Amino acid sequence: MTAVANAAGAPARLSLNQWTTRRWSVPEAVDGCARHGLEAIGLWREPVAEHGLAATAKLVRDAGLRVSSLCRGGFLTAGDQAALDDNRRAIDETAELSAAALVLVVGGLPGVVPGEGPRAGFSRDLAEARERVAEALAVLAPYAGERGVRLALEPLHPMYCADRAVLSTLAQALDLADPHPTEQVGVVVDTFHVWWDPEVFRQIARAGGPDGGRIASYQVCDFLAPLPADVLLGRGMMGDGVIDFAPLTAAVAAAGYTGDIEVEIFNADVWAADPDQVVTTMKQRYLDLIA
Repeated sequence: MTAVANAAGAPARLSLNQWTTRRWSVPEAVDGCARHGLEAIGLWREPVAEHGLAATAKLVRDAGLRVSSLCRGGFLTAGDQAALDDNRRAIDETAELSAAALVLVVGGLPGVVPGEGPRAGFSRDLAEARERVAEALAVLAPYAGERGVRLALEPLHPMYCADRAVLSTLAQALDLADPHPTEQVGVVVDTFHVWWDPEVFRQIARAGGPDGGRIASYQVCDFLAPLPADVLLGRGMMGDGVIDFAPLTAAVAAAGYTGDIEVEIFNADVWAADPDQVVTTMKQRYLDLIA
């Protein structure tokens, strides 16, 4: 992969996921991208709702930015109507923003809530939870297709299986995506979540094809060792952890993916730092380790 700079001297495919600079509001994040010469941004539904969907769409358009992804839909394992309705709203929001993909974090075991202990009567049936995701996709994929939206299944590291995502490997995500048209359902390759998997290179190749095949998003950040007490915050700036980015990036490129490369970091120290310095460091680490 060769780094191509834009007129502002920034890598042309580099996208700032809004959560990396969590202190920034939507207007501040859009302004930050523009000032740093970035051409794309990954947005989150909650800050978008706070600023207003239509206002955010206009702000991004006026700044000349692409929306590399909208995060997040999903949490489908309970199999309830409320989850389907929320995901339909997320699909509509993705269409309004002209985002490249709606990231789906599919949900953990029913009755296990992120940040809380299991509730009484929760289900331990992992296979059934995954089947409910498949059933929900059968409903949501056509709805997304009618609106020109691509759903992106994100497998999460196995330590999040109980409370966040019963999809732990790229193979599992691809198996769920396979029954649906490529333009309706793809997958996220997130280095934090897949770097450990001995099958990852074979599965990236399996995902490949014209225009990246099933790969709807490539997200990068590092895996810290040791992990902090709150493992959700164990994502680090590239180069601060243990991931070897070069072979993963080469595999994604060989699979045909040419879309934006999004830096998404959950880290208390990064969030506390000056966001402008975070973006400056992000650009340099991207050039050194990804591009």
